[in-house]
Amino acid sequence: MIPLAKKATPAAIAVLKQATAFWPKRNKTADGLLPSAAHQKQNPNSDHNSGFAVDLTTDPANGVDCKDIYKRLQADPRVKYLIHAGRIWQDGHEHDYTGPNKHFHHLHISIKPDCGDDTSNWFSWMGEVPKVKTLIPKPLPKKKESK
Repeated sequence: MIPLAKKATPAAIAVLKQATAFWPKRNKTADGLLPSAAHQKQNPNSDHNSGFAVDLTTDPANGVDCKDIYKRLQADPRVKYLIHAGRIWQDGHEHDYTGPNKHFHHLHISIKPDCGDDTSNWFSWMGEVPKVKTLIPKPLPKKKESK
């Protein structure tokens, strides 16, 4: 059993932040970093437990084509393995995925242990990661003191 991490690795977090920067209107329903209790029980050796895995929601209508991303990330040296649409890719080999969740609604990305701090662009074929404006709310006007 892989012990449960307190937080996901910077590399895993970067996948979701960069995906949102490229596709701001994307669906995030199936996004995931750390596992639920049910996931831990079902798969105690999941890389989600260690914080070295991330799930990215499939949303072709808003630009997130996980079928394409699955193929492209096979060239990324940080990738330990990928699961999507009933297929698993690892170390240059692809075959049917036999786990209970076939990952039709998301792409599972497991990250190699020595790459957890690498936050470089996960979607390099898209160009430079767009800068995301952080909206800072304007302060509320001061209340006028009543006399």
